[in-house]
Amino acid sequence: MEYVTAPLSETLDTAPLWGRLLIFAAIAVLANIVVLGIRLVANLIIATRTERKYSKLRSVTSMAASAIMFSVWFLTLGFILAELGVSLTAYLASASVIGLAIGFGSQGVVQDLVNGVTFIFSDLLDVGDLVEISGQTGIVQSITMRFVELENAVGASVFIPNRTITNVINYPRGYIRCIVDVTLTGNADEKDQAEARATELMHGFHEQFPGIFLSRPSNVGRVALTSGREFVRIKFRIWPGRAQPIETIYRDEVVAAFAATDPDYKPWMVAVSFEVEDRPEAVRPSLNLSWPGGK
Repeated sequence: MEYVTAPLSETLDTAPLWGRLLIFAAIAVLANIVVLGIRLVANLIIATRTERKYSKLRSVTSMAASAIMFSVWFLTLGFILAELGVSLTAYLASASVIGLAIGFGSQGVVQDLVNGVTFIFSDLLDVGDLVEISGQTGIVQSITMRFVELENAVGASVFIPNRTITNVINYPRGYIRCIVDVTLTGNADEKDQAEARATELMHGFHEQFPGIFLSRPSNVGRVALTSGREFVRIKFRIWPGRAQPIETIYRDEVVAAFAATDPDYKPWMVAVSFEVEDRPEAVRPSLNLSWPGGK
């Protein structure tokens, strides 16, 4: 016995209204699953790559997936409305730039899309970058047609509409470098003991305040100045705006520990500074993305 499968168009023509609507919805869901699968595979392939070009690929994949999903659901909604008697031609006409702007009562959707594409191809930000946008600091998780998604220092997801972004601060290293220079006094053995104590306090501080760090702190080693002063340099890699515990708690702990063995040890002997080392690359400038005629 030979089975003949009817074309999809004939199936839709003979199916009841609820069946046709269900078919359209199922196609849209399946298309979204395929798009999500492609994005997942792409992210898995480049997950171990840290080069800038792979960050760009993640960003483009995120934007493309967002655009495809939007298009699939937009067309699906159009077909469903057509089944309910709404003109498909008139509905699709609203997909034009002017139609979208009028349909949503503003330029918001168009501006979101233009800004999102600008972010990616102007190299302003990419997925995986540590950035500060509109007072929010976090690591870029995705760039879509409508939003930039950040994950902040406490693990919360922050969604920022593309059209509201006028300035971006990008941290190329992916962290803020906080340097603590601890002056060493006494003879060679006392300096060795002091360095070991400063390093011990560094590890304890990391255990006490893990939320402010983006990676483990490190003892860079000793630095001797031409003036004869010698200090050990402690390097902290932290979230932007989270240095206050280092400037107060860690500094006070080190001063108290050293003053216990050397009464002449003073607070100024522990210096806290930022970005004192040569930068490996220039910081990309902020880009003003104000929408023409917008506020």
